[in-house]
Amino acid sequence: MTPPFYVVIVITLISILAACGATTKEIARMSQRERTDIFVEISEGQAPAGYADMVIRAAIKTPLAGYCPLESKDPAHGKDIYPILVNIDGQAVLWMVEGRKHVLPEYVDGKTSHDPEAGEGMKYVLEKKVRIAVGSHKVFFGLPEESYFTTTAISAKSVGLYVLEFKPVYRYKTSPTRIPTFLKGIDKFEVLYN
Repeated sequence: MTPPFYVVIVITLISILAACGATTKEIARMSQRERTDIFVEISEGQAPAGYADMVIRAAIKTPLAGYCPLESKDPAHGKDIYPILVNIDGQAVLWMVEGRKHVLPEYVDGKTSHDPEAGEGMKYVLEKKVRIAVGSHKVFFGLPEESYFTTTAISAKSVGLYVLEFKPVYRYKTSPTRIPTFLKGIDKFEVLYN
């Protein structure tokens, strides 16, 4: 016998909320600094033997505050400052990234733009240079405001400059055309590492 429709909806909502709760707990756990000797933020200079320099890049665009009519009084998006959490091998840092108003045309040559960042919003761009020991590392990247995180393994094999980039992939809107848009929120981040 098939359960009533409302029972299926309740079970689905409980599953979604449990997943969000687990994500929030993992972000909170990974924001705890267990170590302080894994990396150091630097601005210039060349890495000594046994160390490598790495640039960490990430960007995200969010709707402006007030975009959603039923949002809370303290929305997670559209603020002047946006937190981005990075944890490398247990050393955590919460970088507060300054936002800038970002506008791209929604229509190009009379047609809907297929750029996922088309429209008016706040763009946050993180670019930090850190020095890490040569070897393998586990990197946790989290967005506490979005209840989103991902992890990746990296390896710095020799002295040099490495780039670890997190590129946003936005959720799709379905009407009038199915295209990704920052207005629907983040789906995931592609991780690029050289």
